[in-house]
Amino acid sequence: MRTGGARLVAAGILLSRVFGLVRQRASAHFLGSGMAADALAAAFRIPNLLQNLFGEGSLSASFIPVYARLLAEGRTEEAGRVAGAVLGLLALVVSVVVALGVLCAPWLVDLLAPGFGGDTRELTVLLVRVIFPGLGLLVLSAWCLGVLNAHRRFFLSYASPVMWNAAIIIALLWQGPQQRMEALAVTVAWASVLGAFLQFVVQLPTVWRVDRTLSLTAGDAAPHVRTVVRNFGPALATRGVVQLSGYVDTIIASLLGAGALATLSYAQAISMLPVSLFGMSIAASELPAMSGATGNDDEIAAALRRRLESGLQRVAYFVIPSAMAFVALGGVLASALYEGGAFTREDSKWVWGALGGSAVGLLAGTMGRLYASASFALGDTRAPFRFAFARVTLGAALGSTLAMWAPRALDVDGRWGIAVLTAASGFAGWLEFVLLRAHVHKRIGRVELPRGLAIRIWACAVIAAAVAVLLLRVTSAWHPLLNGAVVCGVYCATYLGVARATGVDHARRA
Repeated sequence: MRTGGARLVAAGILLSRVFGLVRQRASAHFLGSGMAADALAAAFRIPNLLQNLFGEGSLSASFIPVYARLLAEGRTEEAGRVAGAVLGLLALVVSVVVALGVLCAPWLVDLLAPGFGGDTRELTVLLVRVIFPGLGLLVLSAWCLGVLNAHRRFFLSYASPVMWNAAIIIALLWQGPQQRMEALAVTVAWASVLGAFLQFVVQLPTVWRVDRTLSLTAGDAAPHVRTVVRNFGPALATRGVVQLSGYVDTIIASLLGAGALATLSYAQAISMLPVSLFGMSIAASELPAMSGATGNDDEIAAALRRRLESGLQRVAYFVIPSAMAFVALGGVLASALYEGGAFTREDSKWVWGALGGSAVGLLAGTMGRLYASASFALGDTRAPFRFAFARVTLGAALGSTLAMWAPRALDVDGRWGIAVLTAASGFAGWLEFVLLRAHVHKRIGRVELPRGLAIRIWACAVIAAAVAVLLLRVTSAWHPLLNGAVVCGVYCATYLGVARATGVDHARRA
């Protein structure tokens, strides 16, 4: 099974995530976990709804399967008309939504961050109004990603967020030592708009090269455009309920005390690394390949089973040790990445708790993306919506109840509620995974991660974690960055060595 596409996606994501972590590190250094950091975290999350609703997830589910199938059948002119028409429709819708977002910023902040008041609320409203147009550009950037992925050009589209992160990093380093925290947050917001523009335009030359038939008029491709629009509705609804989960988390975090929302943001920057590098990269590269499968129903089902089987094993090999690292070494990771300036060792403790909670659903979330890609490739965007709705409902019920209640019942700091919140989301993620897997099994036959392989991988991760924790007795007093590099390096090396010794196939290929 070819894995080149997944490696290119992973390489692009790794590059952008490294810059993302540098951005978070610079933000933590200059803004810490105080009022300005909370406001900026909320401000990015609120208009981010636009990007996530209309961006990569919805387009991947509705646009790529239609576009990739036309390319696989050699109907390139029709494919170009579909891509151009989708761009025109997307630009129109996004323009209207951006305008409404800027106008309605005060009400959005009150709705999604009800715990904010006074200066924090005013700053958040201002930041939302600045950031919103830039995230409209990021939606158009997601259209570029769809075109490039269908042509198997994976690296550029996933590496392009480097431009967005770099613009913010430069702004932080340039103005961070000079400006007060509130003014610096506004500077970062403006830098994000510039970065979004750069992320969009850097992809355009390659898009024009791979598809010279792009046309803003659908013409004889109108039926295919209608298929994209028809599938976009359920895909949009799916992204909507997923985003609802994120905004429920934001609401809860804003009520848990000062610094809780910033803590959640810092933890998510780390926890999204394995999701993006392994879950997203494999699912994204497999979607156009699955969509391009041809033949009768049995032949298409067999092709999808082969790709799923290989993908699930690759996901497990990388994600299981990631989850174990969050539980055993989360504090080391947080200190290495963020500690310094306004971000203290105490702040690292809260991030560790959030990472431990996120480990609960990490494997389910990443494998679920692969099953969702199989469903999208089969032209079914409605079932994933139903399952996402079930996950969000359960996650919201558990999170809103337990995250607020548990710290009070145990008489501990309210920020421990962030760990409960991320764990609740993880439990709900397993529900979605089970439902997606059962649905795909009905369509193409049974395919899942072998239980024996999963047990071996977990055992390898536990052994590696034990070695790393013992090493901490020696290195804990070292500089956080050096400590993190040594301990995490030993953890990875031990895991790889034990996995190879116990015959895990993917370890031999690593």
